[in-house]
Amino acid sequence: MLNYDHLLEYTDWQRDSWEKWFTRQGGSALAVSTGPHGDGRLDTVGQVVRHIFSAETRYVERMKDQPLSDTSVVPADDIAALFAFGRASRSALRSFIATLPSDQVDVPRDLTIVDRTLRLTPRKILVHVVVHEIRHWAQVATLLRLQGMNVEFHDFLFSPTMAGKAAVGDGRG
Repeated sequence: MLNYDHLLEYTDWQRDSWEKWFTRQGGSALAVSTGPHGDGRLDTVGQVVRHIFSAETRYVERMKDQPLSDTSVVPADDIAALFAFGRASRSALRSFIATLPSDQVDVPRDLTIVDRTLRLTPRKILVHVVVHEIRHWAQVATLLRLQGMNVEFHDFLFSPTMAGKAAVGDGRG
């Protein structure tokens, strides 16, 4: 069955693929605008990438009752800094999962997120963290494609997760 390890492996692969892709582009793609109809929080692709890693960081901090980090200090236009932040956020998430007692996975607790308090289990938060990331990577791909950039496919089927790998072609079909 699918588990956290599969989802983390998939998103680790996505992160690695994206870091290589942005590096090949020279970083200019991080400055691509998210468009005029956003809420003003995420104006560039780089800010969306930082948001992916920020959310992961902050959910772990919330679950550990730690103060929330000021992630705005991570430059949204610096590939190395962004993806180093992503590696740190993933390491913290994996550590949290490894040390979470199995009898606590489904114990609800109150967490304040944005401007509301929600009663959530660690299991629900962990699933949300990964789904949140997958959704945003799809947005990044769409935004870049709309700018005419040749973005690789990042579908689960093309990932090495669960021993799958595209055997023929370039992953575009």
